[in-house]
Amino acid sequence: MKLAYWPGCVSRGFTPELHGSMHLVAPKLGLELVELDRANCCGAGVIAEHNQEMADTLNARTFALAQKVDGAAGMMNICSTCQGAQSECQERLDADSGYREHVNSHLSEEGLSYERDGEWWNKNFLWLLVEEIGLDKLSEKVVRPLEGLRIAPFYGCYIVRPTKRLGYEGHPNRDKYLDFVIEILGAESVEYAGSHKCCGFPVITMNRATSLRQAGRHLADALDAGADCLVTPCPLCHLNLDMQQPDAAKFVERDLDVPVLHLPQMVGLALGFEPKELGMDKHVVKTSDVQRKVAELAAA
Repeated sequence: MKLAYWPGCVSRGFTPELHGSMHLVAPKLGLELVELDRANCCGAGVIAEHNQEMADTLNARTFALAQKVDGAAGMMNICSTCQGAQSECQERLDADSGYREHVNSHLSEEGLSYERDGEWWNKNFLWLLVEEIGLDKLSEKVVRPLEGLRIAPFYGCYIVRPTKRLGYEGHPNRDKYLDFVIEILGAESVEYAGSHKCCGFPVITMNRATSLRQAGRHLADALDAGADCLVTPCPLCHLNLDMQQPDAAKFVERDLDVPVLHLPQMVGLALGFEPKELGMDKHVVKTSDVQRKVAELAAA
């Protein structure tokens, strides 16, 4: 399957292990990624607070670039925050032809134009795994089942709400997809209170204490539920749950030390890639316990 690929800003900056692991697993899944290297930031809500039209124009430009990729089934992203921001923009552009034409006028100098097309889609890697590849086919590609690993899913805000904008009418189980994928890879999905809540990242510059207390509480809940690690489809969630975890531990006044995996890393482990290939040595919170369990699985 050929795809226009939008990696997002964070995966090429703070979390290059996400970008790298996606490129590793894609061929194993039969995905041909055509990276949109001239695409721009989705805005992640920040630009929209000051200039909605500018944010919509930036995203329309990315959509237009994706639509020009010959033979692509659609566009894929690896950031659930991007998915939320882009879905919001696409909803506005698709609902008003006059506004869409106005936004496209800003793109005309580049010869670009976003066209509403009921067949064209933009999907997070998580959605694509379930809806385009399919769980049965994914299961067939597993060479190292993750049996014995207890993995806590962390969805992130932007991929679970608002449900209407995110296509839940047509795909009502999207808020369970991460659990499905964990289990089809052979691991056990851990149920805990924070799996569908905000990680706290959106408010970290305004209220650091609240942000880190939220992150710490979710990590502590997952730890108390017996999780070996978390997995998330959102690199911004990863920043707050992994990079900020040492500080978050102070706000909940307990030791945490919970590894946090990117979704392609978890998939890559089940497909047979080694932890170092997937960049699991680049995390702030060491993934050594997860790596040890995976090594034991390989030995068995």
